[in-house]
Amino acid sequence: MADAVPRFWIENQVMTTVRMDKWLWAARFFKTRVLAARACDLGRITSNGQPAKPARDVHGGDLLHVTNDAGDFQVEVLLLSEMRGPASVAQTLYRETDESRELRAKLAAERKATGQFETSQEGRPSKRDRREINRLRGRP
Repeated sequence: MADAVPRFWIENQVMTTVRMDKWLWAARFFKTRVLAARACDLGRITSNGQPAKPARDVHGGDLLHVTNDAGDFQVEVLLLSEMRGPASVAQTLYRETDESRELRAKLAAERKATGQFETSQEGRPSKRDRREINRLRGRP
């Protein structure tokens, strides 16, 4: 069964390459491989400064820039995996750069400082509120 795996892929029982979408999924940057592949197609993933396609190989030591709903991450690939495991294991696959961590913390602090501009109303809008909404949307 081990002969079915290409030799360039496994060396001394250690993976040498993994598809980009599989690694992003295994490292828990995206919930599904489809979302990881879509992010690659949309140009939200770069590998060593180059746009990454879903089938691009990830190697240990690569520098990835990942943009997802949680923010922008700049990470160095430490380990390779095709299997999605617990979050504690997924965090061992990469190391986030200090600049990336500081920038995300700064943006989170700014979001927290600005607070909520919109006041949340309970229930349905009143007749007066509906008229105001319709006026803002340009409806008669």
